[in-house]
Amino acid sequence: MTALVWPEIYFIRHGETPWNAERRYQGRKDIPLNDKGRGQANQNGLTLAALFKARGLDPRAFEWHASPLNRTRDTMDRVRAGFDIHLPDVKYDVRLMEISFGVLEGELFEQLPANMAVAPGERTEDYWDFRPENGENYRDVEARLEEFAAVLTGPSVVVAHGGIARTLRVLIEHAPIIDVINWAPPQDAVMHFTPGRMELLRAGDV
Repeated sequence: MTALVWPEIYFIRHGETPWNAERRYQGRKDIPLNDKGRGQANQNGLTLAALFKARGLDPRAFEWHASPLNRTRDTMDRVRAGFDIHLPDVKYDVRLMEISFGVLEGELFEQLPANMAVAPGERTEDYWDFRPENGENYRDVEARLEEFAAVLTGPSVVVAHGGIARTLRVLIEHAPIIDVINWAPPQDAVMHFTPGRMELLRAGDV
């Protein structure tokens, strides 16, 4: 079998939502950005535009992909507003949607019964295979992201979710699961993925 080769990806997680701030399982629930999240998305657009300029990259040569949920659509719109040229159309792909937490969605991290899930910060490597009732595990997310990779034809900008960022670190960076499972992907940064590497960039790094 031919090994999957990922193109260069500039990845942005959507800005903060009220449920992120409250530390609730969000998953597929279509929760909008809050004021802080809108500000983060605006700043990430300026950061990405500055990065492209500093690195001599033409954003028109990139594919633009996003999850179809409203918080990622809003983030993508704000990111693209950081550029002053016409950009290729965004391709919205269900394979970029957040991991489904099933019956856990809407529940507070701190209030879950011990037999239902483990809150971020306390998870062990085997949590990668944990599938809540009516939900997904990270192996499921790996499978759909590998399908997504097969449609990419060149370098891409991707706006999606925290669970997607964790999984991309495993698939592209080859990060150990134990280093990723409790990692909180930032909402105020650009993640630059190249094979075997993830570079985290904020406004002050450009």
